[in-house]
Amino acid sequence: MGELVSNGVQIYQFPTDDEAVAEINAVMNAHLPFAVVGSTEEVKVGNKLVRARQYPWGVVQVENENHCDFVKLREMLIRVNMEDLREQTHSRHYELYRRCKLEEMGFQDSDGDSQPFSLQETYEAKRKEFLSELQRKEEEMRQMFVNKVKETELELKEKERELHEKFEHLKRIHQEEKRKVEEKRRELEEETNAFNCRKAAVEALQSQALHATSQQPLRKDKDKKKS
Repeated sequence: MGELVSNGVQIYQFPTDDEAVAEINAVMNAHLPFAVVGSTEEVKVGNKLVRARQYPWGVVQVENENHCDFVKLREMLIRVNMEDLREQTHSRHYELYRRCKLEEMGFQDSDGDSQPFSLQETYEAKRKEFLSELQRKEEEMRQMFVNKVKETELELKEKERELHEKFEHLKRIHQEEKRKVEEKRRELEEETNAFNCRKAAVEALQSQALHATSQQPLRKDKDKKKS
């Protein structure tokens, strides 16, 4: 026990301020710290099965007070001091936990002049700080959204420009192809007309030649008759 005290290790002390349990608690405090052994196995000792730990050098019985302090610990925690443990847990340990959590959140038990702090003032200060941070985050998110919208608009405008340029390029190609087709059609019509003219001229010459040829025998017959 002296080593625990010298090293600053705090352990639960059974209360002695209640006359009903003061005597037994004082006696049990003198036995601290307890030497406790636990086990889930049963070992046969004599004619009885007892909860114990079995070692090569012997058996340690859990509920034998000559072997360990398990019975003393169970009695002191469950039968004698359960209410005090509950009260200690509520008023000390939970309160210590609450204070530590409040300190982590920025609440202090006193201000710089060792004056008790005002929970309402601290709450309002924390609330303003939180709202300010929330507003800052909202402004950042709004600005990010605006920037994203602008970037998207620029991308869409660039895509629109590219599509327009592509459309104009295809339009020029189409017009050029159309012009070439019209030019070919015009040339073909001119060639066709020229061909038809030549054909008509040839047919006219052929007709004249044929007519002249058919007139020659008639002339010969007339000449014979005259002679």
